[in-house]
Amino acid sequence: MSTFPITKRGAELLKAELHKLKTVERPWVINAIAEARAQGDLSENADYDAAKERQGFIEGRIAEIEGKLSVAQVIDPAALDATGRVVFGATVDLSDEDTGAAMTYQIVGEDEADLKQGLVNIGSPMARALISKEEGDVAEVQTPGGTRRFEIIAVRYI
Repeated sequence: MSTFPITKRGAELLKAELHKLKTVERPWVINAIAEARAQGDLSENADYDAAKERQGFIEGRIAEIEGKLSVAQVIDPAALDATGRVVFGATVDLSDEDTGAAMTYQIVGEDEADLKQGLVNIGSPMARALISKEEGDVAEVQTPGGTRRFEIIAVRYI
């Protein structure tokens, strides 16, 4: 597995989720399985089946997060000095050339992406169009409704 970029904040969120899974969720599900076993016949015990299914999900998610963190390339946007270019982790202020609407996006890893919070995945069409551009440049983004043009107003590393 090759490395993948993630912001410092994204790595901290994954570590927090991993900690919760190991210290809260895993012990809870182990206890739920023990209680279901104590009820007797496991062949028709819905509580046991549900707890075992939940345990499988938790263990799978723990393995997935540990795997991702082991190959993650953590990037602190505040430590970047890309001389005004849009790079991974940069926060970009844009203006839609058609509507004049202002928007702000930060380019992040796929696990952190949340468009409602202005976090766009590095692999998204928007991020791909912005990468390597500078203030004043225009990025053309292919959307389902056609090509849209965005002027880059500012590039920040926060």
